Amino acid sequence: MARVLLAAALLAIPTSAYVAPRAGAASPQSVQLPASQVQLEQLDLEEPSQSEGVFSILTAGFGVGAVLGWLNSRKQQIASVAAASAVAMAPAANAMVDYDIIQYLGGSDKVDINNANIQAYRQFPGMFPTIAGMIGTHGPYKQVSDIYNIPGMEDKLKNIVKKYEGNLVCLPANPAYFIDRINNGNYR
Repeated sequence: MARVLLAAALLAIPTSAYVAPRAGAASPQSVQLPASQVQLEQLDLEEPSQSEGVFSILTAGFGVGAVLGWLNSRKQQIASVAAASAVAMAPAANAMVDYDIIQYLGGSDKVDINNANIQAYRQFPGMFPTIAGMIGTHGPYKQVSDIYNIPGMEDKLKNIVKKYEGNLVCLPANPAYFIDRINNGNYR
């Protein structure tokens, strides 16, 4: 269908433009031309015939059809090249790579109660999953002692927290980590 429309459009394009003479314009015989232009006018230039114009239109239509047919047969290759160029031209993501206090997210014996995932509390026996979940679902905290004010925390659990209070730090909540305290998407 697209080929038929393209061929019709190519056939509808006029091959030469017609310019109507102005009213009252001087005829070419009455105008005095310089000698160099007179010699050019004397040359016998052949006008292209109507059959040559039709032939060029048909040739152009055939060429366009051949290109469209080739592209149609190479859809997968063209799509692959387009996808590869889109990936190559894509800008790099602006991810936060350097976080000054990343060691407190579970990589050391100290854990940040505002930003660390509940998995970071596994290193402290008795804190995971109950106390870690309570810490993760509440907050942000201003100081470590604020975790003793969590509603529903029994004295037995507070004693376990007191045992590891020296290993807990309270840093300002970072939005990139605070949202992932309960479920960071890492599963074993």
